[in-house]
Amino acid sequence: MALKPVTFTLNGEPKAAFTEDGQNLLDLLRRGVGDLSPKYGCGQGTCGACTILLDGEPQLACLLLGEAVEGRRIDTATGLGGPAPHPLQDAFMERFAAQCGYCTPGMLMAAKALLDRNPGPTREEVIEAIGGNLCRCTGYEPIIAAILDVAAERKRA
Repeated sequence: MALKPVTFTLNGEPKAAFTEDGQNLLDLLRRGVGDLSPKYGCGQGTCGACTILLDGEPQLACLLLGEAVEGRRIDTATGLGGPAPHPLQDAFMERFAAQCGYCTPGMLMAAKALLDRNPGPTREEVIEAIGGNLCRCTGYEPIIAAILDVAAERKRA
């Protein structure tokens, strides 16, 4: 199988890696560059565990080819926050929106994409934004509340 070089920006840092023909972005991120925050869930694009932001838009890394990200910007949950947690991470902790934590990176990225394009979403817009992300633990209410808390805090600021 032929290896192809690919360069991209990951969480603000330039990256270079080799991708195999047909290798998906999830595998490239996890095995190729060591970003383990996108999770392997279903491998079919139905669970949202591998949600990343590609040029600011939520995408499922299991459905994208590694070679398709040449020259593009990828953001993952690894890049949220910095020395201090991102407000979404704080809100998820305060609202107990992460239980087993498996869906959390994908949920965070879907929520970030929503708040980046719509800083004051309605409850219905939050539900729609995270609709492609499955959670088997929380019942979604703490997740929705956490996202709405961040939106409300941004509105007050």
